[in-house]
Amino acid sequence: MLNRVMSTPASSTSNCKRVEEELWEFRKPSLMDGDNVYELIKRCPPLDTNSAYCNFLQSSHFNNTCVVAQCDGEMAGFISAYIKPDKPNELFIWQVAVSPDYRGKGLAFQMLNEILMRDGMETVNVIETTITKDNQGSWALFRKLDRQHGQNGEVSTFLDQEKHFKGKHDTEYLYRIPLNLNA
Repeated sequence: MLNRVMSTPASSTSNCKRVEEELWEFRKPSLMDGDNVYELIKRCPPLDTNSAYCNFLQSSHFNNTCVVAQCDGEMAGFISAYIKPDKPNELFIWQVAVSPDYRGKGLAFQMLNEILMRDGMETVNVIETTITKDNQGSWALFRKLDRQHGQNGEVSTFLDQEKHFKGKHDTEYLYRIPLNLNA
């Protein structure tokens, strides 16, 4: 069983949770969320802004592995992820976006755990993500997840700044974290 961080439910029929004095909802995104996801990511440098169409696809085709966090109805966070097609036990976390207004509350970690607790995620035993050298928020998030699961993660170069991006983008480092299902 995964060791997961959760807040106390506000009610048994809702996926809303109280965090301090705020009412939070963690849910799968829907097609109607695509534009709000796009606008959120635009406000979250250093994240790459993809097309709005991409965010609509994430919010519909990949919504089982993505999560929206809302505070009192406002979109405060979003994680896009997918099960790797050739490795159904591996979840790739594409982007983690937390509105600047909601940072420092552990929201990204809660969203990540929300995805891992969903039905259908029981077979996931590895998480992968890519992070640029200067994205300290993502490094902190995934190091925390790695510590929670026995600190067996490995970092390697995935996409090299010169070799793959021809100098137009920073190197993306692959962080591979085996999940200790007994943690």
